[in-house]
Amino acid sequence: MEQIIKQAVGIDCAKSELVVCIRYLDSALQPHFKATAAFTNDHAGFDKLNNWVIANKDAQAPLQFIVEATGVYHEKLCCYLTSQKYNISVVLPVRAANFMRTLSVKTINDKVSADALAIMGLEKKLDNWQIPNPQLNLLKQLSRERTELLEDTTSIKNQIHALNSSAFIPQTTLKRLQSRIEMAQAQLKDIEQEMKELINSDTYLKERFENVCSIKGVGLITAIIIVAETDGFNLIRNQRQLVSYAGLDIIKKQSGTSINTPGKISHRGNVHIRRALHFPALAAKRFDSNMQEIYGRLLSKHNVKMKAAVAIQRKLLVLIYTIWKKNEPYNPKYLEQSKETALTELAHGRS
Repeated sequence: MEQIIKQAVGIDCAKSELVVCIRYLDSALQPHFKATAAFTNDHAGFDKLNNWVIANKDAQAPLQFIVEATGVYHEKLCCYLTSQKYNISVVLPVRAANFMRTLSVKTINDKVSADALAIMGLEKKLDNWQIPNPQLNLLKQLSRERTELLEDTTSIKNQIHALNSSAFIPQTTLKRLQSRIEMAQAQLKDIEQEMKELINSDTYLKERFENVCSIKGVGLITAIIIVAETDGFNLIRNQRQLVSYAGLDIIKKQSGTSINTPGKISHRGNVHIRRALHFPALAAKRFDSNMQEIYGRLLSKHNVKMKAAVAIQRKLLVLIYTIWKKNEPYNPKYLEQSKETALTELAHGRS
C-alpha cells in the first residue's frame, strides 16, 4: 500500500455552495485525486463537509485546507474549520488564478478550481489563516464605513455645486441633499467616537496607537486604517512582505536588450492602506527633517514629485510597522539607520 505523506483539501467558495476536492501526495511526490463533493455554505453544510473529510482522509498524514478568498463568503467556513483544529490557508483569487495557469487548464469551473487549490496545497508552503482580532476587525469595518461616507459626502457636494450652477435650481432637491450631508456628518462623528472609545477601552491597543501617532504626519485615523487592514501585522513576517501587501513594491520588466521598462509601483495590494498614506506622507515631508532629506535627495535625482512622495509613503508604512512591533515611541534613529538603504532601493521606483 502506498504511503501518504501529505493531504490537501481545496475549497471553492460561493455565496451558497462549497465545492470541495481532496488530494494526497505519495512517497514518490506524485499527487493523486481522492474525491470531490459539494456542500451548502452554512453550518449544516460545514458539519457534512467535516464528516466527509474524516471519511476520506488518511488518519496519519498531515492535512491542509486551502480556501480561496471570495469577499466575505469564506469567513464563516474558516472560523468553523479553525474551531475543528484544522490548518487552513486562505489564498487571494489572483494567486489562485496564476497557479491555475501553470496547470495548463483549459476548462474552468468550480470543480476544477477546487482541484487546483488542492494541488496548490500539496505543492506550496502556505501560511496558516488565523481568526482576526475582534477589536481590530471592528476597527477595519468602521474605517471602511467612514471612507464610504466621505465618498458619498463628496458626491453629494458635487451635485449641490452642479445644481447651484444651473439656470433652474430645484430648492426641494437642494434641501434633501443638504439633509443627507448633515446626516452623513453626524454619522462620521459617531464612527470616529466609537473608534476612540474602542481603543481607549483596551490598554494594549491604546498604548500602541499612541506610539504610532508619535510619528510626525500620522494621525489616529491613518494609524487605525493601516493597523486594522493588516490585523495588527499578524501575518506580516518582514518589511518587504508588508510593502508588497500594500502595493507599494517596485516591479520592473527586463529581457535581453528589447525590453527594459523603468521600475514602477505595482499598485497590486491593499488600496485602503495606500490611500491612507497619501496625506500623511505630504505632511511628513514638510515637518520631519529626516523625511525632508529623503524627499529632497530623491527629487534632486529625478525631479518627479509623486515618485518621491510614494517613497515617503513606503517609509512611513515601514515606520508604523516597526513602532507597532517594538511598542515604543517614534525615534529618528529608525530613519537614520536605514536612510542610505532606503535611498538606494526607492530611487528606482516610479508611481
